[in-house]
Amino acid sequence: MLNRFLAFLNKPSSIAPLSNLRVLFGFLMLWSTLRFVFYGWIETQYNEPIFHFSYFGFEWVSYPGPAWMYVLFALMILSSIGIMLGLFYRISAVIFFLSFTYVELIDLTNYLNHYYFVSLLAFVMIFLPAHKSFSIDSLRNKNNLATHVPYGFIFSVKLLLAIVYFYAGVAKLNHEWLMEALPLKIWLAPHTSLPLIGPFLDELWVAYLFSWFGAIYDLSIPFFLFSKKYRSLAFLAVIVFHITTWILFPIGMFPFIMIGLTTVFFSADTHEKIQAFFKKEKVTKQEQILYKPQNLSLLTGLFFLFFSFQILFPFRYLLYPGNLFWTEQGYRFSWRVMLMEKAGYAIFHVTDPDTGRSWELYPKDYLSPMQEKQMSTQPDMILQFTHFLEDSLKKQGISKPEIRAEVYVSLNGRGSQLFLDPNQDLTQIKDSFAPKNWILPLSNQ
Repeated sequence: MLNRFLAFLNKPSSIAPLSNLRVLFGFLMLWSTLRFVFYGWIETQYNEPIFHFSYFGFEWVSYPGPAWMYVLFALMILSSIGIMLGLFYRISAVIFFLSFTYVELIDLTNYLNHYYFVSLLAFVMIFLPAHKSFSIDSLRNKNNLATHVPYGFIFSVKLLLAIVYFYAGVAKLNHEWLMEALPLKIWLAPHTSLPLIGPFLDELWVAYLFSWFGAIYDLSIPFFLFSKKYRSLAFLAVIVFHITTWILFPIGMFPFIMIGLTTVFFSADTHEKIQAFFKKEKVTKQEQILYKPQNLSLLTGLFFLFFSFQILFPFRYLLYPGNLFWTEQGYRFSWRVMLMEKAGYAIFHVTDPDTGRSWELYPKDYLSPMQEKQMSTQPDMILQFTHFLEDSLKKQGISKPEIRAEVYVSLNGRGSQLFLDPNQDLTQIKDSFAPKNWILPLSNQ
């Protein structure tokens, strides 16, 4: 069985899907990065905040300062152009992966599933021979040219996309999404002013239709895309689905990224015709030049570990007690896309044990509106902010401040509930992978 699978991965396949993927990925990343710069988000999301929330285990990734933030984005722009054109491709791919991932690790506030996806795909792209054809590198050096590659390189991208789709569908198999149409019945109603479909969006049956269709779509679309018979219809569904979500919800570039990259499922003939169109020449049969990677067994092992992690890691939430949407332990990096409506409000109560004096601190005095919004519903961010306040108070001469958080959170239309143990001095807690027993249980009121 294993030998047959390895033979399947090593089967020579046209490089055209891979080289077209490189062009699309580079273009989409260039567009996304320029969009981020032109909207002024470098300033509002990175340079203006006085505090940045870190990812657990990546506290060493620090905010480098205003000038270096622009350097990082300049590197992303240049490297995405290099990827798109296939110019110094390997170097460009490495630089883009490192710069993009570093920027995303600077502040947990900005976490999005599609940023995580881009980092993963950028990492995979480093190892793909996507510059061996239809690139400046292959024009500059004919020895760098190939017409065919082992199918495993193309399959790796398809598999990553399939994981994103399928796990997004698995995440929708919960009671609130399927049986109560939450949070869609909350989100759709404000869009009744849209032409054609608007008048129907406050109907309950439409919320249920969208919920069930979304789950079925995510679970089934990878299989239809792999099917030669149904691929065209599946891609049409991809376009309709993502354009609809783009119209209804503010999710930025994600729909266009998924539409563009899903074209990798098209047949090699289709990709070759696309290239011939841009080259303004007819598709002709060429002598097969197969790219044979060095250290193939090492590369295969690396990809096996990478995809094993991607398949298993989203299930870590099973190790934690309580409602996942409430505690959010194991929520990130698991392709749970737009599954809940959550809002919170936090006040921090400070006590100086040396004097007995107590007072209140408010997040809005320290955080940007986006940071305050994200922090107020996520326990690890609340804990981080507590330690930031602790350090600030110590600098003011308060040697051992006690800080307790009074946090109220609403989940999927429920009334606000007390989120954390208000008697717990959070300065005594350090973040870890252990269950956070200072989160109060969700009441199904």
